[in-house]
Amino acid sequence: MKFGTKVIHAGVHPDSATGAVMTPIYQTSTYAQKEPGKHNGFEYARTQNPTRSVLEANLAALENGKAAICFSSGLAAMDAIIKLFKSGDEIISVNDLYGGSYRLLTKVYAPFGIKSKFIDLSNAADLEKHITNSTKLVWIETPTNPMLNIVDINAICAIAKKHNILVCVDNTFASPYLQKPIDLGADMVLHSATKYLGGHSDVVHGAVVVNSQELADRLFFIQNAVGAVPGPQDCFLVLRGIKTLHLRVERACKNAKKIAKMLEAHPKVNRVNYPGFKEHPGHKIAKVQMRDFGAMVSFDLKKDTFEDAKKVLSNTKVFTLAESLGGVESLIGHPASMTHGSIPRKERLKVGLTDSLIRLSIGVEDVDDLVNDLEEALANL
Repeated sequence: MKFGTKVIHAGVHPDSATGAVMTPIYQTSTYAQKEPGKHNGFEYARTQNPTRSVLEANLAALENGKAAICFSSGLAAMDAIIKLFKSGDEIISVNDLYGGSYRLLTKVYAPFGIKSKFIDLSNAADLEKHITNSTKLVWIETPTNPMLNIVDINAICAIAKKHNILVCVDNTFASPYLQKPIDLGADMVLHSATKYLGGHSDVVHGAVVVNSQELADRLFFIQNAVGAVPGPQDCFLVLRGIKTLHLRVERACKNAKKIAKMLEAHPKVNRVNYPGFKEHPGHKIAKVQMRDFGAMVSFDLKKDTFEDAKKVLSNTKVFTLAESLGGVESLIGHPASMTHGSIPRKERLKVGLTDSLIRLSIGVEDVDDLVNDLEEALANL
């Protein structure tokens, strides 16, 4: 089954009770049992919900995984993954990652003895020299947030497997339409389903897709034991959003190419981060492991000040100044003060996250309107 068919049909069947074509929202907290312990597969909604089960089956199919486990947010999904480990274990993470992920690793889990190293993984061979006997997980974002660096998933996984280390790829920026980390050797794939999977900025949701039943069983246990589960309405919204995932991402990628080219030629723009450029250091790898180059673009200004960035951020009319990404509408943001505000300035400057860096999530509007909007905002400098 090809991807455009999977998004609509994989894991989805007419409702057994009514024949409804669209998966119903099973808004219930509990289920009737014929006698104690005897039920039809559903006992309590924290443990199972039919709407959630359909979404999990659909997500597993999209990522070519064995199973998917859904959570109340992307960070709740990441939290469950880290709970697979214990004090004394070590995580090696890409050094350019979402600020919330950095905060979870450094502020929540480091005090419990799960330590993290943040390194440049743009050259996969560099991973080997950082591995110790305590290393249990390699955490990858690709493309990274917000610098749009590319990590060679296949190469990292080959090194990790030699050392019996798990690999998780945060696939939020690419979505399963553009990239399949499990096919490239990853053990786990994480999504903030709030973003491209939901696609309409109306739900907060997270998911992990795994390549083994053993990992699935451990994560389902954590999901039930900890209880950070999504409600059925949220699952329904993500399931509905997924049906147009390929259409939305394809259109957004086309828009992003045009916007990146416009910004690259603009006299007030210093640098544009976009893996679709042949000059991008990760372009060749992205071309191999991705279907297209994504709809995220970031850039900084020749005058690298927050004040100049604010003039751009405050003067768009089509782009909305807001957190998040991956919706049908185009968003503009300032990572240093918004999504990556929890990362110390010294650390973010090491990866090129400057004071004037602006991140764009390109939506599906008419691209001419988006280009004109940015040109007018830049004219205020």
